[in-house]
Amino acid sequence: MYQAIPYSSTRTWARPSPAAEAAVAVKTETTEAAASREDAAGVERAVSESPVVVVGRRACCLTHVVKRLLQGLGVNPAVHEVADEAALAGVVPDGGEAALPVVFVGGKLLGGLDRLMAVHISGELVPILKKAGALWL
Repeated sequence: MYQAIPYSSTRTWARPSPAAEAAVAVKTETTEAAASREDAAGVERAVSESPVVVVGRRACCLTHVVKRLLQGLGVNPAVHEVADEAALAGVVPDGGEAALPVVFVGGKLLGGLDRLMAVHISGELVPILKKAGALWL
């Protein structure tokens, strides 16, 4: 059984000093930058190793839709989860689409969900997947 935490209205909460808040902000920024670099390296590695890679946010419904569409065609995509679009900085060419989720086929950027759906509806997706080696039928 769960036990409730007693509430005390007499307890006062001390606000951290501005110097402490600044130190936490700097530490958070450097941690986020390091995580972004690790994500970028992971995305580059996944794109080079797998024929189909889906890059998206954790627990994103659009990433799930992309994954299910590809699985319905018989492709088992590698799903790489990142925190934000900054992880795509080294992989997406300049001027390219950087909205998550992003699909890479054969090491090249295919696009986001809208581009994937357009290519699927036009009938071009299956030949692209066959050419990349993700489909054998």
